[in-house]
Amino acid sequence: MTLTSIITDPRERTRFFKFAVVGIIGAVVDFGTFNLLTTFAGFGAVWASVISFIAAIISNFTWNRYWTYPDSRSKPLSSQLIQFSIVSLVGLLIRTPIIAVLEPLFFRIFSGFAFLPAGFLSAEFLANNLALAIAVIVVMFWNFFINRYWTYSDVD
Repeated sequence: MTLTSIITDPRERTRFFKFAVVGIIGAVVDFGTFNLLTTFAGFGAVWASVISFIAAIISNFTWNRYWTYPDSRSKPLSSQLIQFSIVSLVGLLIRTPIIAVLEPLFFRIFSGFAFLPAGFLSAEFLANNLALAIAVIVVMFWNFFINRYWTYSDVD
């Protein structure tokens, strides 16, 4: 599968659209869990990111298995879940250092803005979410291509 096949093949285009919708749902799960943990439960950004990422993996696997790739049934559910989890864990290994490096950098940047109130739009909130957004975008590309070629390789 290539970018060209997404453009020219209606089935691949539909799969890509569904994968993107699943990704949006996963991002809502990810960001929602992340913000609940950092804002209300007192978790640091890195640990909250790990937990929210796991919640998003569960959501994304379920939606992709049953909606995006319903024709992917030659592999047992357990095998696909293991493959999907391995891809996601590598994604987590890509994501975690991105957040660990960017969050303190963005916090220093946003702390310089005197107009930011404490709480919801605080420097910490903005730094956490911008770091997470960048990490999510990077890992999205990894997840899409590796899962399409490996986890869902039984789909024509």
